[in-house]
Amino acid sequence: MIAAAAMAALAAGITVLGIIPANAIANGEPVKDGEYRFSTKLTMTGIPVLGGGTRNSACSGALIARQWVITAGHCFRDENGIRVERPVAASTVATIGRTDLITGTGGHDLEIIAVRQSANADVALAKLAEPIDDVDPLKVSDQAPEVGDVLRLTGYGSLTSTNAKPATHLNTGQLEVASLSAANLGVRGLAPHPDTTPCPFDSGGPFFREPRWQEPELVAVVSNGPSCPHTAIESPARTDNIADWIRDTIGLR
Repeated sequence: MIAAAAMAALAAGITVLGIIPANAIANGEPVKDGEYRFSTKLTMTGIPVLGGGTRNSACSGALIARQWVITAGHCFRDENGIRVERPVAASTVATIGRTDLITGTGGHDLEIIAVRQSANADVALAKLAEPIDDVDPLKVSDQAPEVGDVLRLTGYGSLTSTNAKPATHLNTGQLEVASLSAANLGVRGLAPHPDTTPCPFDSGGPFFREPRWQEPELVAVVSNGPSCPHTAIESPARTDNIADWIRDTIGLR
């Protein structure tokens, strides 16, 4: 997620075209072990820095096919701030199917080996080194959400924009759709608090519907918004209107 007032987190986050990525979910709640196992943490180690040297960072995302994770496009940017179709760090590892990164067991830690960038949204697809067979991918919806719809968000981001650092436990919260534009949604915090919002390192985290008696459906990913926590509008990148590109890229058509 990108927040103008989160400059202090710049060294720890990924700089995105003058915007700063989000962290873990502020004023959300811990996810119970085993829930939302498609949720993904991307750990980047050794990202080149303009002028020399490296830094580390992280993003969130979701498994949407056996060998593909969706996340924010700005999570893969070179030292000049340009979105690229390759892992930019010396190592980018996707952790999938593990709720607690300290005490949890099971799940997968897999290297990202390829990246594809959407031409129309702040969305990227990251290919895993090998397929995963024991985690159900998150379904990609091609139906736009409506104003008033309630969406759930999961992420491993920071809990605040102040001294931001990635969380070690998956968090979640609900936000309400306030508006739609061609490339983004406008959403505001709803539950468990009105200021439940993405933070740094939540960039790429999935926003999804939870239809009654049906599997969850992805409609957007964390892209940018104010410093967290806040009660203003977040602007996640829509995925429903690029669903055909997503399916073509990951071979589901």
